[in-house]
Amino acid sequence: MSYAKAADLLRVAELAMSRFNGIALQDLTEEFGCDHRTAQRMMRSFEALFPQVEITEDETRRRRWQMPRHDPRWLQAQSMGDSELVALNMAVKRAERDGAPDEARRLRVLRDRLLAAMPPSHARRTEADAEALLEAQGFASRPGPRVSPGLETLGVLTEALRAPFTLAITYLAADGTPSERLLEPHGLLLGIRRYLVARPVAGDGKMRRFRLDRIASAKITGQGFSRDPDFDLARFSAQAFGSYHSESEYGPVEWRFTAAAAPVARQFIFHPDQTMSEDDSGALTVRFAASGHVEMAWHLYQWGDQVEVISPPALRDMVAAHRRGDFPTLP
Repeated sequence: MSYAKAADLLRVAELAMSRFNGIALQDLTEEFGCDHRTAQRMMRSFEALFPQVEITEDETRRRRWQMPRHDPRWLQAQSMGDSELVALNMAVKRAERDGAPDEARRLRVLRDRLLAAMPPSHARRTEADAEALLEAQGFASRPGPRVSPGLETLGVLTEALRAPFTLAITYLAADGTPSERLLEPHGLLLGIRRYLVARPVAGDGKMRRFRLDRIASAKITGQGFSRDPDFDLARFSAQAFGSYHSESEYGPVEWRFTAAAAPVARQFIFHPDQTMSEDDSGALTVRFAASGHVEMAWHLYQWGDQVEVISPPALRDMVAAHRRGDFPTLP
């Protein structure tokens, strides 16, 4: 479970306890800005995590969930253990690593509240055990190149997404030329480079990606807007192999890994919508649809001559001169 989902389920528990008649799925869609099916999945996870929840039906035959109110110190009764505290600490580190400082701060607040709800002796013992377990697990931030996030800009974007408010930004083109944009933010894409996904107020109504390192300034206007109810950030991000998306490049992708590379390639999720098939020789073919030929080429280089690009032709031509057979290991 991701750090965001864990925090969401604890928030659901707070709502289910604080409201006299419990909560319905509609309350979740309003609280989290999600659709009905997402709210259903969230409540299935909630029921598994909190079996003491009471489920009833109201006069309109809608299901409602209510946490027992006889013990307001339910978090203390849950008795957070060292493994749960380790999970929270690791979630904080992942949020910091992935450029989500606002999430990291909120998770630290959540961790401190949980510890404060425990008896002092239990809290000290849990902290000590968690510290030892975290060290034993050898967790560390993943090394490798990534762009350092602008924390001030991220804070503004997070606040605008939460409201939601329109954003006035100064955006730099590749040559450094600035332009003023008024945007309706809909999400953030995290990766080696980070992108804001937003719909320009004056435009064709399509979502666009804006590189965070090219946002020279960002200001919340205070003007609210209605999110596109049909927009799905996960589906939108799947149009790209990495972070970059180009409508002109979008299309079927097919890679064929040699029998020697197939066992390693089978462990990878190259794309959320990928399919894999293996032929009689043991070679593995991966198929999906996406754009971003340059980012694909960057990844394919690591496989040397152990992968062949079947399609698209433009990508095949791009990597043809850079396939080498002297790499000592596969990714």
